[in-house]
Amino acid sequence: MVLLTSVLFNVTFGQNKKISIQEGSGVFSIVGGLKHEQKTIKIFYHKPKAFDSNTKVVIVIPGSGRNGDSHRDSWVEESEKYNLLILSPSYSEKEYPYKDYHLGGILTDLNIREHAKFKKNSNQVFLNEEKVSFTINNNTKQWIFNDFDRLFDLVVDHLKIPQKQYDIFGHSAGGQVLHRFAIFHPKSKANRIIAANSGSYTLTNFDTHFPFGTKNTHLSDRDLKKSFAKKLIVFVGELDNENSNGGILLRSKTVDRQGLHRLARAKYFFATAKSKAQQIGCEFNWELKVIKGVGHNQRKMGDAAGLLLFD
Repeated sequence: MVLLTSVLFNVTFGQNKKISIQEGSGVFSIVGGLKHEQKTIKIFYHKPKAFDSNTKVVIVIPGSGRNGDSHRDSWVEESEKYNLLILSPSYSEKEYPYKDYHLGGILTDLNIREHAKFKKNSNQVFLNEEKVSFTINNNTKQWIFNDFDRLFDLVVDHLKIPQKQYDIFGHSAGGQVLHRFAIFHPKSKANRIIAANSGSYTLTNFDTHFPFGTKNTHLSDRDLKKSFAKKLIVFVGELDNENSNGGILLRSKTVDRQGLHRLARAKYFFATAKSKAQQIGCEFNWELKVIKGVGHNQRKMGDAAGLLLFD
């Protein structure tokens, strides 16, 4: 066992030592985390001209298109204006399907594809919940949430900068990743977590089964107290409502209780979390921000996030 751990450590971090980050935009690769060592994650970055020891680190999580390059590009202006190092990890959909990306690896053996149907001429996918099956993966070290601290540590060490925390933004599927990141991985080095325009949510209650609630997970009220202490900002566009056809919107009997569009679901998720925090009597550091005049647009939501965080 010791030998195996040593081999995995050397393979993973030995390959990561080859990264190079130059001024401007570029890309490098790292290997996946535990149980994903044979996979590769491309990291699209932008290093600002004014880069120095005061440069802040921002990780940008892409949506279901996994297009880290365009998500990186949408933050270049903010990078130069506010002196930010932008890192956008691009997870291949083939290597990291819905269960491993949107759901962070918390599920295994998920048979969702054969029980989900697209509605013609729409962005909606209807899920037959009664036929969906899965297994909960309680090995937290195998979840992709660990990759964000690992990436941060790797880059900080490579560039010799003193930062101890990073901010992180995700849009659409990236927003799904990040609100679950805040709930299930509160021990991270992330400072402010912005989950923007998520299509569906994992509610912080024990009445609904995962992935739409926390009933059959390892979480307890004690765990949720740590989650609520994180600085999670639930970001949603005012126009990401019933008239929006951007992104993919999951529909099912259970998820529709959150609302029939992203704006309603964001408000419901936040209200449910706030109520839970009051019930268990703990600190609640989450915020809800509705961005006026914006729909399902990752660039405009990113601009709004930049203003909120750094202006």
